[in-house]
Amino acid sequence: MTVEQAAVDSEALEVWIDQDLCTGDGICAQYAPEVFELDIDGLAYVKGPDDELLQARGATTPVPLPLLTDVVDSARECPGDCIHVRRISDSVEIYGSDAE
Repeated sequence: MTVEQAAVDSEALEVWIDQDLCTGDGICAQYAPEVFELDIDGLAYVKGPDDELLQARGATTPVPLPLLTDVVDSARECPGDCIHVRRISDSVEIYGSDAE
């Protein structure tokens, strides 16, 4: 699925980060600072719609459609392959290391 196809389909997506694989490189926060942030521990986390850092293991946040390309680029460029983007409807990963 291309980014454009996902945008056309308007499929609701969510993103999460596997901190066990995070290298703390910060590429995600550079691409999409509205969605990702590095914490004091040097690892990246997703942020909730209220801009709060979500530190619970496996925490997800919705991907705002205007930021879809930035979030997908983050997943593709992440050296730790720790960013996972999946459909909310069926939890199928469409971008990230577990994408089909």
